Amino acid sequence: LEFYSKLEYSQIVRRKLKSLCAYLKAEYGEEVSKKSIKKITDAARGLQKLPDKGVELSSIFDIDTDYKYFVVSPNYLFYYVEDDTVYIAEMFNEREDFMYQLFGIPSHSSESEDYWGE
Repeated sequence: LEFYSKLEYSQIVRRKLKSLCAYLKAEYGEEVSKKSIKKITDAARGLQKLPDKGVELSSIFDIDTDYKYFVVSPNYLFYYVEDDTVYIAEMFNEREDFMYQLFGIPSHSSESEDYWGE
């Protein structure tokens, strides 16, 4: 079993975790905030032992990328593995159009926008 010795978070993810922590603390209190952030960081640390846990984006969308993702509800963590390091590159809430933000690919069609009035 291969174990990756390093886990790194991008500056974007660090900022998002910090603002999520502050938001949850203000809305729901310190306990909820700590539990939620711990759930995300524990899941990220788990990738050091099981880096193939996530789904390859290239298997779902027709794009050439090494990114994988996995869900720590209600968030998606996007990561890739390079040498002995797991890099957490991005994090999105499930309500965000992450494929558009990452690659410029809209994840919903104009038909669904018309139907749902979005």
